[in-house]
Amino acid sequence: MTFSADLGLAYPELILAIGALVLLVFGAFAPKAARLVGWGGVLVLAAAAVQAAIGPLGRGFSGGIIADDASAFAQVAIFTASAICIPLGQRWFERRGVHNFEFPVLIVLAALGMGMMAAAGDLISLYVGVELHSLALYVLAAMHRDNAKASEAGLKYFVLGALASGLLLYGASLVYGFVGSTLFSDIAAAVHNGANTGVLFGLVFLICGLAFKVSAAPFHMWTPDVYEGAPTPVVAFLISASKFAALVLLTRLLAEGFGGAMIQWQQVLVALGLISVAVGAFAGLAQKNLKRLWAYSSIANIGYAIIGLSAGTAEGVQSMLVFMVLYMIDVIGFFACLAALSRKGRDMETLEDMAGLIKEQPGIALAMTAFSLSALGLPPFSGFWAKVFVFKAALNAGLPIAAVLGLVGSVVAAFYYLRLIKVMWFDGSVGATDKPPAEAKAIAVALALFSFPIVLAALVWIYPAAGRAAHAFGLA
Repeated sequence: MTFSADLGLAYPELILAIGALVLLVFGAFAPKAARLVGWGGVLVLAAAAVQAAIGPLGRGFSGGIIADDASAFAQVAIFTASAICIPLGQRWFERRGVHNFEFPVLIVLAALGMGMMAAAGDLISLYVGVELHSLALYVLAAMHRDNAKASEAGLKYFVLGALASGLLLYGASLVYGFVGSTLFSDIAAAVHNGANTGVLFGLVFLICGLAFKVSAAPFHMWTPDVYEGAPTPVVAFLISASKFAALVLLTRLLAEGFGGAMIQWQQVLVALGLISVAVGAFAGLAQKNLKRLWAYSSIANIGYAIIGLSAGTAEGVQSMLVFMVLYMIDVIGFFACLAALSRKGRDMETLEDMAGLIKEQPGIALAMTAFSLSALGLPPFSGFWAKVFVFKAALNAGLPIAAVLGLVGSVVAAFYYLRLIKVMWFDGSVGATDKPPAEAKAIAVALALFSFPIVLAALVWIYPAAGRAAHAFGLA
């Protein structure tokens, strides 16, 4: 392919890169125009999403970038989630007297890294994408500089993220040393009859590094502390777009690079998924802080997604993609509710703070109830359909034990969702709440409607689109 054709495949990434630079320069010369920079970031992300949806397909830059149905599906979802988080986050910071234009620029840069992760075709673009999005996330986690917990969250995330980067690099170096190439297609040719010991060791390190990025147990140690300390809108971004991008990257690595070694990595994924479900379900029972509670909830839900991926089939990947898209709706919506709630200027983040919320803020309480029931997996909410697809794929792939244990974990985790609903609906109110910002309330209510019942109509588009994306990975 010519260089111009290669650039055509990377238009979504180029739009984000150029847009971030323009917004950064504009914000530096007009620091009081933070709102304008924010809406500029939303437009840039929307343009990139449209380009990803309608752009050309193919492989560019000697196979380093892949533009296919899978990358298009992932990028549209990632850029959309990122765009929603910008107005949500800006309003949250403004209410606390923090006026910065860097927030939307960092969101755009993180989305650029995630877009590269979704389109990575070799180990080098894999690492560049992971690090670009990670560096932006480290700063976002510590963005609320006057808050000690936020600074601690950023530092913990950075230190442990460096460890994950080391695991990724070491695994990539082992694979390159034994295969002689960084391209996924060349790796696939080398392991078409199974991976030898050296390549297998490299693959395990790669999986461990990416497991950290999605906070799959036992690589979850950073998650509760970072989520508790980070700004609420940043947590929504971390749980949704970041984890989805890392799971898509893991899928491409395993399906296109190590498809011939499926029997070997399938066991690792099943173990990761079940451990994540167990840790998320049981550890979440003891949590009183809602951000920590949803941190463990996210660990459990990543376990369900990994169980779908471990099927090693196109149906399994399709179920994982649908699960993550629907889960992103619940997560962003729930944290939009949290971002909208405060009492006398203090954030409402604990179970006790939510007592009697239905009397003070009935709209937000109803939205939080919908998101909790969806995450629980109660029909006909979106979370129910997501889990049905995942468990069905696991059963069809001959993994009945994984499906049954995942279902048991879901029943255990139901306790803490129902406890939150009970506190909001039946406990006595502890005082009037502040007036919620319009942006956060609108996002929360809109996503609650999408979680139920609009999702039933949306699945008509999401499910087949995820199916086309799954087949793009080359799985049967």
